[in-house]
Amino acid sequence: MALFASTLFVIAYVLISAEHKLKISKSAIALLFGGLLWVLIAINDPINMPAHLNKVGEEIFGIVVFLLSAMALVEILVHYRFFDLIRTWLLAKKLNNTQQLWLISSLAFISSPIIDNLTTSVVFSQLSRLFFKGKNLIVAVSLVVISANAGGAFSPIGDVTTTMLWLKGKFSSSDVILYGFAPSLTIYLIAAVLITKKISKGSEHAPKFENIKLLFSEKVVIGFTLGSFSLPFIFHSFGLKPYMGLLTGLGFTWILIDLLKIKLPNHQSHFTASIEHLLQRVDISSLKFFIGILLAVAALDHFGILKSLSDSLFGSNPSLQRYIIGNSVMGLLSAVVDNVPLTAAAMNIINTSEPSIWVLAAITLGTGGSLLLVGSAAGIIAMGIVKDLNFSNYLKVATLPATVGYVCGIAVWYLEYLLR
Repeated sequence: MALFASTLFVIAYVLISAEHKLKISKSAIALLFGGLLWVLIAINDPINMPAHLNKVGEEIFGIVVFLLSAMALVEILVHYRFFDLIRTWLLAKKLNNTQQLWLISSLAFISSPIIDNLTTSVVFSQLSRLFFKGKNLIVAVSLVVISANAGGAFSPIGDVTTTMLWLKGKFSSSDVILYGFAPSLTIYLIAAVLITKKISKGSEHAPKFENIKLLFSEKVVIGFTLGSFSLPFIFHSFGLKPYMGLLTGLGFTWILIDLLKIKLPNHQSHFTASIEHLLQRVDISSLKFFIGILLAVAALDHFGILKSLSDSLFGSNPSLQRYIIGNSVMGLLSAVVDNVPLTAAAMNIINTSEPSIWVLAAITLGTGGSLLLVGSAAGIIAMGIVKDLNFSNYLKVATLPATVGYVCGIAVWYLEYLLR
């Protein structure tokens, strides 16, 4: 039965990888095979299945609600023109190409821990189109992808990989920031130094910018929305699940907007939009993909398949060097395999309770995807925004810098570990 389950999972993986060719949603494939694998468990182990499914369901609920709330808050920021303000500020700087690329990539690295790497990739890839053309645009967006992935890796809410491990209790928010910031920064800086050398000197014609003026009430909404992202850490310190913090922040922001609409009914502002309409923009399909993958990986764990993988990759009593090699290999795999199932598998494969080892896993799984354009959601979305960006030109521009940064980031983590 375990062999049959493994075969089904491999088939699902192949189908998911071929999503664009097959024109079949990877979310649909993940849900189908996740359900089928649990049917196998129900047939093979009907007595223990309900208890195991309840436990898995509780974990999935926490992750999905957390991501749903975070996505909703980001949609509010988009609607209230927070990112338009950033764009206007950048346009006003009138920097040359190299300076502009450093500024944009730095902002991407700083923003990603707060608004997640996928949103960061969308925002700053769009911004790059305003300042760069041709080959320069390819160079700029390639660095944006690396910056977004590196910045998100050390934040509990910056990357789905880190979020999954954090919600699973593998490390605290302070652990991942403390142990992960320096490696992530190293990955970004090394890649940035190497990639910025490839951009042509001088400056390109930037479009005229429109000065955006927000009402005080709109600034208040933006402030409270940004503040909501701090609530998971506060709630977690009280022993509550992090998703409770984001849910509370979303509820408070929602009520605030409704109250301001009542108080300022005739004002020409963005309060005229319905929050319900904004929430409909949230990417529900990606959440369904997470659900399907997590169900499938949990089924493999039930059959003991992940235990066998753990022994093969790390050994039954792994040393520090074995952990480093194993995590590094999984990070490289994330360049060709979706990191959501890899992370779900890692949570059961890596047998340690040491937070710093799990932070290394978050770093490698979160940034390994930068080695190839299709290795991360940030890269794929950037490819959709910039049509000239493809697998081959990303390979020429960014793969070597990303690889050097990846290796240096792991080395910095190791030095930190030795010094502790």
